[in-house]
Amino acid sequence: MGARLGAPTDCTYTAALDGTAQRYVVMRPEPCDATAAHPLLVALHGHGADRWQYVRDGRDECRAARDAAARYGMLYVSPDYRATTSWMGPAAEADLLQLIALLKTQYRISMVFLVGGSMGASSALTFTALHPEFIAGVCAQNPLANHLEYTQFQEAIAASFGGAKTAIPWEYAQRSAEYWPEAFTMPTAITTGGRDTLVPPASALRLVAMLRLLQRPVLCLHREAGGHATDYADTTRALDFVIRAARREAER
Repeated sequence: MGARLGAPTDCTYTAALDGTAQRYVVMRPEPCDATAAHPLLVALHGHGADRWQYVRDGRDECRAARDAAARYGMLYVSPDYRATTSWMGPAAEADLLQLIALLKTQYRISMVFLVGGSMGASSALTFTALHPEFIAGVCAQNPLANHLEYTQFQEAIAASFGGAKTAIPWEYAQRSAEYWPEAFTMPTAITTGGRDTLVPPASALRLVAMLRLLQRPVLCLHREAGGHATDYADTTRALDFVIRAARREAER
């Protein structure tokens, strides 16, 4: 296992979608054996932030993600995924697909994991629902799982998705993880707060209930008195569950 992560490297690639420059940060495990395969942890930032949030921010969700990557000897990558208010629309989805493919040409990657908080958590669930074949495990802190019923940040979400939900409801439905529980065959961990008014927990809890009904590997840490944040201990427990369960499955 890696003892720590190395210094962050700010990187750029040209988006195949539209030729724009897209940025991401890489932190390599140290010591890093170039001949060995490493799992990849992709950290998705929250609304209004950028790629540096999960690299520099001292908030519990971000620190726990960095520490988990170090503990398990993971390659740690935090992308802009198109915008500070991305919400994993089609452009962000295309960018993340391209970035994962690019990283696989540069490193020996054994498994790909997603982690994020708030918008990043919602985006992690959306991307997993759309592309489960690429994801070994997903860990979402305070996520949204149903865009059709969500009422906040609608201007930003409409810009990301290509229109309002009244105009393109299918786009909102296909990016709502709750409607696609069959995609979540991989270990999934979700943390929620009962007093979260920014991203109410109901849709995420319904997704958890369906995953349990389907007997999928899922951990839910719901704190009834909690708000729109997950503490270090719960984020760590959630990440440990996802990573260890995926490793056990890979070793079978």
